[in-house]
Amino acid sequence: MSDVIPKDELPRWLKKVPEWDYENKSISRSFDFDEFVEGIDFVNDVAEIAEEAAHHPDIDIRGPRVLCTLTTHDKNGVTELDFEVAARIDTLVD
Repeated sequence: MSDVIPKDELPRWLKKVPEWDYENKSISRSFDFDEFVEGIDFVNDVAEIAEEAAHHPDIDIRGPRVLCTLTTHDKNGVTELDFEVAARIDTLVD
């Protein structure tokens, strides 16, 4: 597994997933859907990506809004894997 990305390198990595925000040693993005069921379908698709990557986001579902948060817990920060999974999640909606 890769090392934590140094803070001075984070802006370059965040350019690769511009809809994601960095805060508290994690990256997150909120996704809004028209219907609750669309959000659940999205979460199921995220689950497939997470299982393939063996890297699971924290997911908060609030009606039709889904918040995905990625961090590498055993490294206590964000790694290249977090950004790879974020980019794959983005392909589901962008």
